[in-house]
Amino acid sequence: MKAVGLTHYLPIDDPKSLEDIELPTPTPAGRDLLVKVEAISVNPVDTKVRAPKDKVEATPRVLGWDAAGTVAAVGPDVTLFKVGDPVYYAGSITRPGANSEFHLVDERIVGHMPTSLDFAGAAALPLTTITAWEALFDRLGIAPDGGDEGKSILIVGGAGGVGSIAIQLARRLAHLHIVATASRPASADWCRQLGAQHVIDHTQDIPAQLQSIGMPQVDFVLCLNDTDAHFPAVAQVVAPQGKICSIVENAGPLDIGLLKNKSATFVWEFMFTRAMFATPDMIAQHTLLTEVARRVDAGTLRTTVGEVLGPINAVNLRRAHAQLEGGRTIGKLVLAGF
Repeated sequence: MKAVGLTHYLPIDDPKSLEDIELPTPTPAGRDLLVKVEAISVNPVDTKVRAPKDKVEATPRVLGWDAAGTVAAVGPDVTLFKVGDPVYYAGSITRPGANSEFHLVDERIVGHMPTSLDFAGAAALPLTTITAWEALFDRLGIAPDGGDEGKSILIVGGAGGVGSIAIQLARRLAHLHIVATASRPASADWCRQLGAQHVIDHTQDIPAQLQSIGMPQVDFVLCLNDTDAHFPAVAQVVAPQGKICSIVENAGPLDIGLLKNKSATFVWEFMFTRAMFATPDMIAQHTLLTEVARRVDAGTLRTTVGEVLGPINAVNLRRAHAQLEGGRTIGKLVLAGF
């Protein structure tokens, strides 16, 4: 089967950083699905895993943790899907990625694809949707049925992949009052289109900007951009007994003591946790992806495709990685077809 992989961890402008390769088609066992991959999207995790380092792979490593396609075969213990089902999923970072014609994935982290979307539209959603859903509803404890209606949330980095779906979930399911951050007019417009009532600039003074719109404190903070840089500001603006969730790993120590007097909560979200540790509630990702598909088909949520870069090959994947590393992407970068 065709695939895109690497053996050396190189700068993305090096043609050998990602190369077109041929690999054997895998065979499903246990609860695995063999998916014929029709479209993929690229996330910051891909660029972080591929980042230059002094390491060489004995056999090519395939990246990619966002895919949509059709079930081509099933393992003997599969109960949730059948051959021919259109599916979408993010997969597990502990297994080979989906930048290949066929891909194995555990059915418990796979969802039935929205019927109203094509494969490219569906491939944009899984990783960021799982991340945003878990961050908002599992980690921050926000009620997805509107039980926290009217409470406020600051989403730092609203125009990226996770922010693009988090704004929708916070507005259309939780009915929160949303302040998103964006640093350019185009990304600010994108946040407003998705449902943010206010947009401020995370490269400027966040507390001062919140004061200027009459919201000196917020009940929740979802940090999707540079935890080290923004932690002092979000610790300042989170309300007493409020909650902060981040998905961006810190480079240095965070001063958690800033939260003590407020009895405020800080929590991480890492969407690979359930698959990585095979947690007892691993199937929650199947459930939430299927529910999101229902919401997409009902018109409540929309895909977050920013740009479709063409077919799945090494040239286009290198281009996608370069765009993500440039830090100016709006929505998701998608590739479709081999």
